[in-house]
Amino acid sequence: MSRNPAQSFHDLLPRLERLLDRVERILEPHDQGKTDGPVFDDTIAFRWHKKNGHGKLVSILHPDLTDLEDLIGLDQEIEIISRNTEQFVKSAPANNVLIWGERGTGKSSAVKGFLTRFAGEGLRMIEVKKLDLEDLPEIVDLLWDRPERFILFCDDLSFDEDETIYRELKAILEGGLTARPDNVLIYATSNRRHLMPDLHADNTPRFSPDDDEIHPQETVEEKISLSDRFGLSIGFYRINQETYFCIVDYLIAKRGLDIDPSLARQEALKWLQHASGRSGRVARQFVDDLAGRMSLET
Repeated sequence: MSRNPAQSFHDLLPRLERLLDRVERILEPHDQGKTDGPVFDDTIAFRWHKKNGHGKLVSILHPDLTDLEDLIGLDQEIEIISRNTEQFVKSAPANNVLIWGERGTGKSSAVKGFLTRFAGEGLRMIEVKKLDLEDLPEIVDLLWDRPERFILFCDDLSFDEDETIYRELKAILEGGLTARPDNVLIYATSNRRHLMPDLHADNTPRFSPDDDEIHPQETVEEKISLSDRFGLSIGFYRINQETYFCIVDYLIAKRGLDIDPSLARQEALKWLQHASGRSGRVARQFVDDLAGRMSLET
């Protein structure tokens, strides 16, 4: 009895899929991590992409670049990190950077702004997610002897008490047996000053019979030792109301919106009543909404 051709193909399909998966697994390791010269010449931003246990650098075709001039109220902080970045791109000694502070204060925008400012001088940026920190040695090996200068960007970084992946970051920053090339720095942002949770018990004497740890201070030292390995630790603080209004005025002027300044400030103040607090992000969200409403009125 002859079989239905459609049924035969249906039975064969799972076998073909398994065969393709095997071929992909065989070929993929030989394709990972290849970063030919023209890639770095044509692209300034990358991300580390991991699939089936293998990672590679992937070009970001449309990077979200920002202008440091848009970050109102952060002149001193920006100047410090910009000087450090300039030292780095000019092959002078420079430090790894940790930018910490409340949400919406411009931490991530600042880092992307340094790429905008220094890309023409050979700066490249690679976004590395927290879960991929274990691949830092592999990423660094790809960048040895490259003429470009690379910032590994770890955004919104923080660790819980029971996480151990941060030790890979500690080793790359300082303390590991493998050296870090001169053309690589790490810039990280975090809502936590020390990247680890700060507990009230860490700052009080603990001699309770219920305390199982004999040397509790060593736990505190372990937490602080991670953030201490960043040569620069810069805090971005929540802005005051006048700075908030200045940001709103700046963004309105940049968009070319035709609105009375006093009315704009009244509207911006109302917007704050439903926002999470004063920040550059909230100011931008207000101006986005304002621009949208005004476009519907024309």
